[in-house]
Amino acid sequence: MANNTIRFSAILLLTLVGIFIIDQNIKMLFVDGFRYYTECIDLILVYNKGVAFSMFAFLDEWLKYIQLAMLIGILGYLFYIKEMCYAIPAGLLLGGAFSNVYDRFIHGGVVDMVYWHCGFNFAVFNFADVMRAVAFVWCLFLDFKPKFCKS
Repeated sequence: MANNTIRFSAILLLTLVGIFIIDQNIKMLFVDGFRYYTECIDLILVYNKGVAFSMFAFLDEWLKYIQLAMLIGILGYLFYIKEMCYAIPAGLLLGGAFSNVYDRFIHGGVVDMVYWHCGFNFAVFNFADVMRAVAFVWCLFLDFKPKFCKS
């Protein structure tokens, strides 16, 4: 049992830290001035003061503390359930989420940079957002196919 807890913790935390580091390094390229423009996708710098599509931007400073409290709660819940099959997707989700909350503390908003505008204008997003979406789909798959989630 203790061995499973150590293994779960290691996988979760290594994935979380890895995603955090990758995302922050990508974001620093754009904070330092990198830009690239194409017909369909622009790589630009945008500071998102809200969440998806700038919702809840009116919460200002409160938003980062609300999100931080939610993330600590999710992390606590994951260590409580210790389901090994969720270690990697949870690490992806939390790594991206902690990286975005970190941005709020350091930059005053989430550093977004990928702007899709081919055929329609889509939200500006970042690597952390993509990792959180992958984690969400992965967790849904595990929920609907429990045979792949054996502890």
